[in-house]
This record gives sequence, structure tokens and C-alpha cells, in this order.
Amino acid sequence: MKNRKALLPLAVLAAGVLTLSACGSDSGDAGTGGITVPDIPMATEIGEGEGEVNIVAWAGFVEDGTTNPDADWVTAFEEETGCMVNRKVGATSDEMVQLMRTGEYDVVSASGDASLRLIAGGDVQPLNTDLVPNFGNLVEGLKGQVYDTLNGKSYGVPIGRGANVLMYNTEKVTEAPDSWAPTWEADSEFAGQVMAYDSPIFIADAAVYLMATEPDLGIENPYALDEEQLAAAVELLKKQNEIAGEYWNDALKAVSSISTGTASMGTGWQVIVNLAQGDGGPVEAVLPQEGATGWSDTWMVHAEAKNQNCAYQWIDYASAPDVNASISQNFGMAPANELACEGSEANIAHCETFHATDEEYYENVWMWTTPVEQCIDGRTDVTCTNYQQWTEAWTAVKG
Repeated sequence: MKNRKALLPLAVLAAGVLTLSACGSDSGDAGTGGITVPDIPMATEIGEGEGEVNIVAWAGFVEDGTTNPDADWVTAFEEETGCMVNRKVGATSDEMVQLMRTGEYDVVSASGDASLRLIAGGDVQPLNTDLVPNFGNLVEGLKGQVYDTLNGKSYGVPIGRGANVLMYNTEKVTEAPDSWAPTWEADSEFAGQVMAYDSPIFIADAAVYLMATEPDLGIENPYALDEEQLAAAVELLKKQNEIAGEYWNDALKAVSSISTGTASMGTGWQVIVNLAQGDGGPVEAVLPQEGATGWSDTWMVHAEAKNQNCAYQWIDYASAPDVNASISQNFGMAPANELACEGSEANIAHCETFHATDEEYYENVWMWTTPVEQCIDGRTDVTCTNYQQWTEAWTAVKG
């Protein structure tokens, strides 16, 4: 493993800035500069359901047949448990963090660029995985990861994962690429036709490329950048800005751009490629030789969930092989439950497409992780840059 098995010793969030300390304590007293991590109790049993559960999730994760009559796993859950599901679709990770902090939601589907913020801010509780029987069937590559595990405690139950691949329009790019170079270099023949992801976390994509092309920078983890390394990534991103035709954070817009050839190539998701191909778009994708970033989503429970019993029931239900298969196929990602890759031909084919159980494939994928001040690459002689600094840097890149 490159990076993702190491657990963070302690994370602290204050005023939007993440800070880490090298030691922890069960009293919640282990912080620096007066900042502490709340000692949030873990559930010991699941009681009678409260009658409802409020969930903020990505579109496609919590479906009751309203959007698509063929996508409905909420109805069966409600019938089985008596817990009525109230869903709010989150548009961005930042929005999901803000919504969870209102206290109005019991459960969130958090990506790695949000999960540490929620953990460190005391917004979510550690989960008793013994109360989630389906946790035992999750692929090993998704257990105990830096973005959802703290001090050996699991704060999230993985839903699925995916890589940020290099997608390209085959009518514009006639020779299949094997490198990110055409999306970064100033002399790219596709200048003005490059598509990039619009988010501060995209700084890590620049860092991945620098790891391969400028090893003297000493980047060991694209989410652990000291000030000098961040400056190098920003410089590269500014160069890309000169050849980028567009930035995207709407998957359907990305489908249109890459299908029509408005964009010749750029960072995308496998589901975007699938949708484009389904509409007849001349689109393919590759995991370049330099590796890539990626994302994994996890179910998390609010620290003071009003409907904690229903929340636990939802998480275990949604983690069952059949439901996890439905969610992953509906959204377009690799399922977290390895048993979701068995049974039907559709399950098997889907898992092959998304490399669901292929840990060798994901060895080259650096999952989104909130950048924090304690360097998660193990360095102790420097301070790494945090998410707030990345946000400021991204604003400077975009101009």
C-alpha cells in the first residue's frame, strides 16, 4: 500500500482549519493550543426505531422510485423497519458539511474531502461496527482508511469508491493516452480543450502528477503538502488554467462536453464515461501511468442524531449486498460490499468495469482525504497545509 493504511492519530477542526496532534486520549482532552476533540460516545445497542431517519446524500444514493421507478430500495427499508426516510440531496461536500452542522440530519454520505472535517469537528460519532453486520463483508481496501478512521475508531461505513480517470473523446484524441501530460503541459496539442475538476481537492491531482515528474519536491502523499509543495502544485495548476477550456463540477455537463468534443480530454469519473458511451458518445477512459486521485463515500451518523436507531438500521440495510449493488450501479461506482459483485451477470459486469475488488488497480489511486496540518505522510519536521489554505490557493488558481 502506498499511503492509505496509516491511521491519523488525532484530528481537530476549529474555525474551518484542521489541526492534528500526535497523541490522543479517551477523555477528548488531547489537543494543542487549547483545541480538543470531543469525546463522543459510541452506541452499544440498537433500540426500537424512532419512526424516521433524516439523510443528506448524493443524488442516486437514497432512492424511493420517484426519480426512476427501477431504482427503489427505500420503500422496502421503510416497510421492514418502520423508519420513514426523509432525504435531502447534497450538491457538494461543502454543502453536506454545512447541513450536518445544523443538527437536522441523522446520516450523511460523506466523501473523503468532507469526512475528516466532520470527524474532527465533532459533528459525527464513532460507529460500533458490531451493530453493522454487513461491515464484515466490505472489501479490505476500504476498511480503516485515513479519511474515515481516527484513533482506531471507525466513523464511517464505506458505500463505494471510484477513480478520477483520464477520459477523452476518441474523435479528437486518436491515439489512446497513457499519461496526464497533455492535460498539464503548456505545449499540449489540446490546449483550450482540456477539462478539469472544479474543487480545491483538485490540487491533489496536480500533486500526483508532480510526484511522478518532479520527484525532487519530495511529495509522498498528494494530500500532505508543505508550503513549498503546495506552491509547486499551484504553479502547475496556473499553467493548466491557461490551457483549460472549462472546469466542471456537474457530471451531466461533463458528459455533454466530452461527448460533443467541446472538451477533448480531462479528469472525469467512470460513470461520466458510461453515460457518454450510453448516449453514443465517442468516449474512453484510462488510469494513467502516474496514477490518479479518487473518492470513497461513507455513511456517517450525526454526533447527536435524533434518530440514531433508525440511522444504524439504514446503514446496515444500505450495506447489504443487494442494496449496495443497487446503489453502486445506480450512481456509478465500485460497491463496498464484495458480495455485491456476486450473483447476477449485471453485478459481475459492473464490478469488473469499476474494478471493485481489484486492489492492485486501487493501489495507484489516492482517495480524497482532507488536507490537515499534521503531515499524514509521517513527516514531523514540517507543518503541512490545510483545507483552508487549499481553498485560498484554489481561488488564486481560478483568478
